[in-house]
Amino acid sequence: MGDGRIVVVGTPIGNLGDLSPRAVAAFEAADVVACEDTRRTGRLLAHAGVPRKQLVRLDDHTEATSAAGLVSRASAGGVVALASDAGMPGLSDPGGVLVAAAVDAGVTVEVVPGPFAGAVAAVGSGLLDPSGRFCFEGFLPRKGPIRRERIAALVDERRTVVLYEAPHRLAATLSDLADALGGDRRVALCRELTKLHEETWHATLGEAAAASAEQEPRGEHVVVLAGADAPAEAADDELRSALAAALADGATRRDAAAAVAARYGVAPNRVKRLLNG
Repeated sequence: MGDGRIVVVGTPIGNLGDLSPRAVAAFEAADVVACEDTRRTGRLLAHAGVPRKQLVRLDDHTEATSAAGLVSRASAGGVVALASDAGMPGLSDPGGVLVAAAVDAGVTVEVVPGPFAGAVAAVGSGLLDPSGRFCFEGFLPRKGPIRRERIAALVDERRTVVLYEAPHRLAATLSDLADALGGDRRVALCRELTKLHEETWHATLGEAAAASAEQEPRGEHVVVLAGADAPAEAADDELRSALAAALADGATRRDAAAAVAARYGVAPNRVKRLLNG
């Protein structure tokens, strides 16, 4: 196999100053660059002063059929650089199929880190809790039961939620989220990240849905949702009643304590103390 490998290269999401020296070096060392848009990537390489390279289209329509050939090229000792139009390949962009195929074939995969719009928006939103935990949803399905299921799963999600949306679908998505999660849920709408006219607007879901319905926003958006509030903690008397009911139904003391702790989302030791008190 020699030095053959797939090199996943993160590229700027807007500001070309974010193209790292390591990313430039990876493109220079590549025998072929697989990318979503050969013209766009060609301009990026020219901007970086990278000598002319063979560019191969790898997008949502071609990845499944192109991956095998690129993996074979890497298996034979070639260096294949992978780039999306912006950000990290594989994160709501093509690349995952190629990387999985390379791993299955035993081909080395390297990742050159680059900007990730989801993380940029999450950090700048002010909606992260001190733990820094968030979940990345990418683009929601456009319609149907799968979309409804994905949105329903966010109702009780206590982590900050990050998702992407196109401008012509933003109003509908914000309306659907407001209906499911409540119009008072806090949201940050981030657009043109890292660019000259970068903007982050803070509102409630209800306010954001109404504003987007009045005037179609411009540019791709990152939507950052505050996590759901933690449920109110059960009082001791409520836990004692649940324990008594579980024991009356024939549960052992150990099983009753475990079941009540799980049901009310409280620490098992707290339930055990009540049981033994």
